[in-house]
Amino acid sequence: MNLIHRRQFLALAGAVPVLAAPAADTFRFAVIADSHIVDPFYKGPEATPEDTESILRSGERLTAARDFLNSLKPAAEKVFLVGDYFHNYPSADVDFYFQNETRLDLAKKITDGFKAPVHACFGNHDYDVPRIPRETSHELFRRKFNLKPYYSVEHKGFKFVHLNNFLGATWTPGHASFNKQVGSLGEEQLKWFEAELREQKPTFVFVHFPMYIVQPKERADYGLHPLVKKYRDTIQFVVSGHWHRWFDFGRSYGPRHLVMAATRYDPNAYLIVDVDTKNMQHRLTNLDLVDWNTHFSQPYRG
Repeated sequence: MNLIHRRQFLALAGAVPVLAAPAADTFRFAVIADSHIVDPFYKGPEATPEDTESILRSGERLTAARDFLNSLKPAAEKVFLVGDYFHNYPSADVDFYFQNETRLDLAKKITDGFKAPVHACFGNHDYDVPRIPRETSHELFRRKFNLKPYYSVEHKGFKFVHLNNFLGATWTPGHASFNKQVGSLGEEQLKWFEAELREQKPTFVFVHFPMYIVQPKERADYGLHPLVKKYRDTIQFVVSGHWHRWFDFGRSYGPRHLVMAATRYDPNAYLIVDVDTKNMQHRLTNLDLVDWNTHFSQPYRG
Protein backbone atom coordinates (compact mmCIF):
# COMPACT_ATOMS: atom_id res chain seq x y z
CA MET A 1 0.00 0.00 0.00
CA ASN A 2 1.36 3.46 -0.88
CA LEU A 3 1.44 5.91 2.00
CA ILE A 4 0.32 9.48 1.27
CA HIS A 5 1.82 12.34 3.28
CA ARG A 6 -0.84 14.36 5.18
CA ARG A 7 -0.06 17.54 3.17
CA GLN A 8 -0.42 15.64 -0.12
CA PHE A 9 -3.72 14.17 1.08
CA LEU A 10 -5.06 17.60 2.02
CA ALA A 11 -3.94 19.00 -1.27
CA LEU A 12 -5.69 16.24 -3.19
CA ALA A 13 -8.80 16.99 -1.17
CA GLY A 14 -8.58 20.64 -2.14
CA ALA A 15 -7.69 21.90 1.34
CA VAL A 16 -4.22 23.35 0.58
CA PRO A 17 -2.31 24.07 -2.63
CA VAL A 18 0.75 22.10 -3.66
CA LEU A 19 3.56 24.60 -4.23
CA ALA A 20 5.98 23.61 -6.97
CA ALA A 21 9.58 23.74 -5.83
CA PRO A 22 11.77 26.11 -7.85
CA ALA A 23 13.73 24.28 -10.52
CA ALA A 24 17.30 23.83 -9.35
CA ASP A 25 18.62 23.48 -12.89
CA THR A 26 17.25 26.71 -14.35
CA PHE A 27 17.68 30.44 -14.02
CA ARG A 28 16.38 33.54 -15.77
CA PHE A 29 18.05 36.77 -16.84
CA ALA A 30 16.88 39.89 -18.66
CA VAL A 31 18.51 42.22 -21.19
CA ILE A 32 17.68 45.88 -21.83
CA ALA A 33 19.40 48.58 -23.88
CA ASP A 34 19.57 52.29 -24.61
CA SER A 35 17.93 53.83 -21.58
CA HIS A 36 19.35 57.32 -22.41
CA ILE A 37 18.57 58.88 -19.02
CA VAL A 38 18.70 62.71 -18.88
CA ASP A 39 18.54 65.31 -16.11
CA PRO A 40 17.48 68.97 -15.62
CA PHE A 41 20.75 70.02 -17.32
CA TYR A 42 19.58 68.41 -20.59
CA LYS A 43 19.20 70.79 -23.51
CA GLY A 44 17.28 69.59 -26.53
CA PRO A 45 15.70 69.15 -28.85
CA GLU A 46 16.66 65.93 -30.59
CA ALA A 47 16.50 65.38 -34.36
CA THR A 48 12.76 64.62 -34.50
CA PRO A 49 9.74 65.25 -32.23
CA GLU A 50 9.55 61.50 -31.54
CA ASP A 51 13.19 61.42 -30.49
CA THR A 52 12.71 64.42 -28.22
CA GLU A 53 9.60 62.93 -26.62
CA SER A 54 11.42 59.65 -26.05
CA ILE A 55 14.35 61.36 -24.33
CA LEU A 56 12.07 63.33 -22.00
CA ARG A 57 10.27 60.12 -21.02
CA SER A 58 13.38 57.92 -20.81
CA GLY A 59 13.43 57.80 -17.01
CA GLU A 60 9.73 56.99 -16.82
CA ARG A 61 10.06 54.19 -19.36
CA LEU A 62 13.15 52.62 -17.79
CA THR A 63 11.33 52.69 -14.45
CA ALA A 64 8.31 50.96 -16.01
CA ALA A 65 10.56 48.30 -17.58
CA ARG A 66 12.27 47.81 -14.22
CA ASP A 67 9.00 47.45 -12.32
CA PHE A 68 7.74 44.86 -14.78
CA LEU A 69 10.96 42.85 -14.74
CA ASN A 70 10.91 42.97 -10.93
CA SER A 71 7.49 41.30 -11.04
CA LEU A 72 8.60 38.28 -13.08
CA LYS A 73 8.01 34.82 -11.65
CA PRO A 74 10.39 33.12 -11.69
CA ALA A 75 12.48 36.17 -10.97
CA ALA A 76 15.35 37.34 -13.15
CA GLU A 77 18.64 36.71 -11.37
CA LYS A 78 20.68 39.12 -13.54
CA VAL A 79 19.93 42.13 -15.73
CA PHE A 80 22.29 43.29 -18.49
CA LEU A 81 22.09 46.81 -19.94
CA VAL A 82 23.68 47.05 -23.38
CA GLY A 83 24.95 50.63 -23.40
CA ASP A 84 23.73 54.22 -23.62
CA TYR A 85 22.95 54.06 -19.92
CA PHE A 86 22.57 57.86 -19.95
CA HIS A 87 22.46 60.49 -22.71
CA ASN A 88 25.59 62.60 -23.19
CA TYR A 89 27.52 64.74 -20.71
CA PRO A 90 26.33 68.15 -19.50
CA SER A 91 29.90 69.09 -18.49
CA ALA A 92 33.48 68.13 -19.32
CA ASP A 93 34.51 68.76 -15.69
CA VAL A 94 34.70 65.61 -13.55
CA ASP A 95 34.02 67.61 -10.36
CA PHE A 96 30.68 68.76 -11.82
CA TYR A 97 29.34 65.20 -11.40
CA PHE A 98 30.17 65.19 -7.70
CA GLN A 99 28.83 68.68 -7.02
CA ASN A 100 25.46 68.13 -8.74
CA GLU A 101 22.89 65.39 -9.13
CA THR A 102 23.16 64.51 -12.80
CA ARG A 103 21.84 61.96 -15.26
CA LEU A 104 24.51 59.53 -14.04
CA ASP A 105 23.03 59.60 -10.55
CA LEU A 106 19.46 59.42 -11.85
CA ALA A 107 20.31 56.43 -14.03
CA LYS A 108 21.91 54.63 -11.11
CA LYS A 109 18.99 55.47 -8.84
CA ILE A 110 16.58 53.79 -11.25
CA THR A 111 18.71 50.70 -11.85
CA ASP A 112 19.43 50.35 -8.12
CA GLY A 113 15.71 49.64 -7.85
CA PHE A 114 16.03 46.38 -9.77
CA LYS A 115 15.76 43.34 -7.52
CA ALA A 116 18.50 41.64 -9.55
CA PRO A 117 22.02 43.05 -10.01
CA VAL A 118 22.30 45.25 -13.10
CA HIS A 119 25.45 44.97 -15.23
CA ALA A 120 25.82 47.86 -17.69
CA CYS A 121 28.25 48.47 -20.52
CA PHE A 122 29.33 51.53 -22.49
CA GLY A 123 27.36 52.96 -25.40
CA ASN A 124 28.37 55.79 -27.69
CA HIS A 125 26.38 58.32 -25.63
CA ASP A 126 28.27 57.21 -22.50
CA TYR A 127 31.31 58.78 -24.19
CA ASP A 128 31.79 62.23 -25.70
CA VAL A 129 34.94 61.80 -27.78
CA PRO A 130 36.80 64.02 -28.60
CA ARG A 131 35.31 66.72 -26.30
CA ILE A 132 35.79 64.48 -23.27
CA PRO A 133 38.67 61.98 -23.17
CA ARG A 134 37.70 58.34 -22.88
CA GLU A 135 39.73 58.18 -19.66
CA THR A 136 37.35 60.71 -18.07
CA SER A 137 34.33 58.56 -18.90
CA HIS A 138 36.14 55.53 -17.50
CA GLU A 139 36.86 57.42 -14.28
CA LEU A 140 33.23 58.43 -13.90
CA PHE A 141 31.99 54.89 -14.56
CA ARG A 142 34.45 53.57 -11.99
CA ARG A 143 33.59 56.11 -9.31
CA LYS A 144 29.84 56.31 -9.93
CA PHE A 145 28.98 52.75 -10.95
CA ASN A 146 32.02 50.63 -10.00
CA LEU A 147 32.21 49.44 -13.62
CA LYS A 148 35.19 48.76 -15.87
CA PRO A 149 35.30 49.63 -19.59
CA TYR A 150 34.77 45.92 -20.39
CA TYR A 151 34.38 42.86 -18.18
CA SER A 152 32.77 39.46 -17.72
CA VAL A 153 30.35 38.04 -15.17
CA GLU A 154 29.94 34.36 -14.34
CA HIS A 155 26.72 32.83 -13.07
CA LYS A 156 25.84 29.15 -12.57
CA GLY A 157 28.33 27.87 -15.13
CA PHE A 158 27.58 30.52 -17.77
CA LYS A 159 29.62 33.55 -18.71
CA PHE A 160 28.32 36.99 -19.68
CA VAL A 161 30.76 39.29 -21.50
CA HIS A 162 30.30 43.04 -21.87
CA LEU A 163 32.49 44.24 -24.74
CA ASN A 164 33.35 47.87 -25.50
CA ASN A 165 33.45 48.78 -29.20
CA PHE A 166 34.75 52.32 -28.49
CA LEU A 167 38.34 51.52 -27.52
CA GLY A 168 39.90 50.82 -30.92
CA ALA A 169 41.39 53.04 -33.60
CA THR A 170 38.03 54.16 -35.01
CA TRP A 171 37.30 55.94 -31.72
CA THR A 172 40.82 57.29 -31.17
CA PRO A 173 41.00 61.02 -32.08
CA GLY A 174 43.89 61.75 -34.41
CA HIS A 175 44.17 58.20 -35.70
CA ALA A 176 43.95 57.74 -39.47
CA SER A 177 40.99 55.37 -38.94
CA PHE A 178 39.03 57.76 -36.68
CA ASN A 179 35.35 57.39 -37.59
CA LYS A 180 32.77 57.33 -34.82
CA GLN A 181 30.22 55.64 -37.06
CA VAL A 182 32.31 52.44 -36.88
CA GLY A 183 33.08 50.45 -33.76
CA SER A 184 36.38 48.80 -32.88
CA LEU A 185 37.73 47.09 -29.79
CA GLY A 186 41.50 47.42 -29.91
CA GLU A 187 43.99 44.57 -29.81
CA GLU A 188 44.28 44.41 -26.02
CA GLN A 189 40.54 43.89 -25.56
CA LEU A 190 40.36 41.39 -28.42
CA LYS A 191 43.06 39.27 -26.78
CA TRP A 192 41.24 39.48 -23.44
CA PHE A 193 38.00 38.41 -25.14
CA GLU A 194 39.65 35.41 -26.77
CA ALA A 195 41.13 34.37 -23.41
CA GLU A 196 37.62 34.48 -21.93
CA LEU A 197 36.27 32.33 -24.76
CA ARG A 198 39.09 29.80 -24.49
CA GLU A 199 37.66 28.73 -21.14
CA GLN A 200 34.86 27.17 -23.22
CA LYS A 201 32.11 28.12 -20.81
CA PRO A 202 28.81 28.84 -22.56
CA THR A 203 28.94 32.60 -23.09
CA PHE A 204 26.47 35.39 -23.82
CA VAL A 205 28.05 38.44 -25.46
CA PHE A 206 26.85 42.05 -25.28
CA VAL A 207 28.31 44.84 -27.43
CA HIS A 208 26.58 48.18 -28.02
CA PHE A 209 27.12 48.62 -31.76
CA PRO A 210 25.53 45.95 -33.97
CA MET A 211 28.24 43.80 -35.52
CA TYR A 212 27.29 45.17 -38.94
CA ILE A 213 29.01 48.47 -37.99
CA VAL A 214 31.89 47.03 -35.95
CA GLN A 215 35.19 46.84 -37.82
CA PRO A 216 35.48 43.15 -38.80
CA LYS A 217 39.29 42.91 -38.55
CA GLU A 218 41.62 45.25 -36.72
CA ARG A 219 45.05 43.66 -37.23
CA ALA A 220 45.68 41.33 -40.16
CA ASP A 221 42.97 38.65 -39.75
CA TYR A 222 42.35 39.42 -36.07
CA GLY A 223 39.11 41.10 -35.09
CA LEU A 224 35.68 40.68 -33.54
CA HIS A 225 34.04 38.97 -36.52
CA PRO A 226 36.63 36.17 -36.88
CA LEU A 227 36.68 35.61 -33.10
CA VAL A 228 32.92 35.30 -32.85
CA LYS A 229 32.85 32.90 -35.79
CA LYS A 230 35.76 30.86 -34.39
CA TYR A 231 34.00 30.39 -31.05
CA ARG A 232 30.49 30.01 -32.44
CA ASP A 233 29.97 26.82 -30.41
CA THR A 234 30.84 28.60 -27.15
CA ILE A 235 28.91 31.83 -27.78
CA GLN A 236 25.18 31.37 -27.15
CA PHE A 237 24.22 34.64 -28.81
CA VAL A 238 25.42 38.22 -29.35
CA VAL A 239 23.10 41.09 -28.39
CA SER A 240 23.53 44.74 -29.41
CA GLY A 241 21.55 47.96 -29.11
CA HIS A 242 22.22 51.39 -30.66
CA TRP A 243 19.72 51.24 -33.53
CA HIS A 244 16.73 51.45 -31.13
CA ARG A 245 14.89 48.88 -33.22
CA TRP A 246 14.58 45.11 -33.28
CA PHE A 247 16.63 43.21 -35.87
CA ASP A 248 17.59 39.56 -36.15
CA PHE A 249 20.76 38.78 -38.11
CA GLY A 250 20.32 35.08 -37.51
CA ARG A 251 23.63 33.24 -37.80
CA SER A 252 25.24 35.65 -40.27
CA TYR A 253 28.20 36.01 -37.90
CA GLY A 254 28.32 32.44 -36.58
CA PRO A 255 26.29 32.52 -33.37
CA ARG A 256 22.88 34.19 -33.43
CA HIS A 257 23.04 37.99 -33.42
CA LEU A 258 20.13 40.12 -32.21
CA VAL A 259 19.79 43.91 -32.12
CA MET A 260 17.26 45.06 -29.57
CA ALA A 261 15.07 48.11 -29.23
CA ALA A 262 15.43 50.79 -26.56
CA THR A 263 13.61 51.27 -23.26
CA ARG A 264 13.88 54.96 -24.21
CA TYR A 265 11.07 54.38 -26.73
CA ASP A 266 9.26 51.38 -25.30
CA PRO A 267 9.13 50.03 -21.73
CA ASN A 268 8.48 46.58 -23.26
CA ALA A 269 11.91 46.60 -24.96
CA TYR A 270 13.46 43.76 -23.01
CA LEU A 271 14.63 40.21 -23.58
CA ILE A 272 13.75 37.52 -21.07
CA VAL A 273 16.02 34.50 -21.27
CA ASP A 274 15.45 31.19 -19.48
CA VAL A 275 18.54 29.04 -19.06
CA ASP A 276 18.71 25.29 -18.47
CA THR A 277 21.97 24.69 -16.62
CA LYS A 278 21.68 20.91 -16.75
CA ASN A 279 21.45 20.71 -20.55
CA MET A 280 23.35 23.97 -21.14
CA GLN A 281 20.53 25.42 -23.25
CA HIS A 282 18.62 28.69 -23.28
CA ARG A 283 15.29 29.99 -24.55
CA LEU A 284 14.39 33.54 -25.57
CA THR A 285 11.05 33.60 -23.81
CA ASN A 286 9.41 36.71 -25.29
CA LEU A 287 10.97 36.93 -28.76
CA ASP A 288 7.69 36.02 -30.48
CA LEU A 289 6.20 39.28 -29.16
CA VAL A 290 8.71 41.50 -30.97
CA ASP A 291 7.53 43.75 -33.80
CA TRP A 292 10.62 43.53 -36.00
CA ASN A 293 12.23 46.66 -37.48
CA THR A 294 10.31 48.87 -35.05
CA HIS A 295 10.88 50.31 -31.58
CA PHE A 296 8.16 48.13 -30.16
CA SER A 297 7.27 44.80 -28.61
CA GLN A 298 4.11 43.46 -27.02
CA PRO A 299 4.23 43.07 -23.22
CA TYR A 300 5.16 39.66 -21.89
CA ARG A 301 2.33 37.97 -19.97
CA GLY A 302 4.09 34.81 -18.81
